[in-house]
Amino acid sequence: MNNISMRMVVFLFAVNIVAAQNNLFRLRSELSTEMKMQTQPFAEQPKEKKSAAAAVIYSLLIPGMGELYTGRFDQGKYSLIAEGTLWLSYVSYRQYGLWIREDARNFSASHAGVQVNGKTDQFFVDVANFNNTYDYNEKKLRDRTPEKMYDINSDFYWNWDADINRQQFRSLRVSSEKVLNNSKFIIGAVIVNHVISAINAARLTKQYNSSQDEGLGAWWLESSLINQGVKPDGITVSIVHRF
Repeated sequence: MNNISMRMVVFLFAVNIVAAQNNLFRLRSELSTEMKMQTQPFAEQPKEKKSAAAAVIYSLLIPGMGELYTGRFDQGKYSLIAEGTLWLSYVSYRQYGLWIREDARNFSASHAGVQVNGKTDQFFVDVANFNNTYDYNEKKLRDRTPEKMYDINSDFYWNWDADINRQQFRSLRVSSEKVLNNSKFIIGAVIVNHVISAINAARLTKQYNSSQDEGLGAWWLESSLINQGVKPDGITVSIVHRF
């Protein structure tokens, strides 16, 4: 064999070696990527359990958040909507009741000469029940409770210009108190909404954890490459069992 033929054989041999190394390196990269991304399980790997205490606390703070924590906001959204509606109602009731109260007291100032600043609710109850301070004081004397009398020379003096106006003031005052008392019931409803959401969150947490317990005893495979240097040296396959 002449020198040219010998060189041609050596050149083709070197080209084949380089191509084989490239193919091996590409195969190693593809196999490594595939094994990292995929696992062939016998059963789906179980998720971690949820804390019932955490779910309850979330719902006690903001109704609906405990259900969101368990992945069931489809139920929790109703508690959250109820929370917003109740607070909006509370603010509305309070504002409306205060408006009526202010109108009533301004009415008493116009028709009975009442000085409204710095007075207690009980004082306005007395203003609504008596035509003037004299009538009120006489009643306290008959009841032998002189300590409850008002000084007629102070800003606690009043005198209605007409009994019908006194009755109208009393009606306004009672209406304002009813509205303000209703706002207190709304606060009670807010508290109940928090408790209901917390109970529901605890129930959903129990359901979630029970579904995870169904994965106990499941088997699945985990695999990884053994590689040193350029080429893979093998594959490890682990059988995992959940107890």
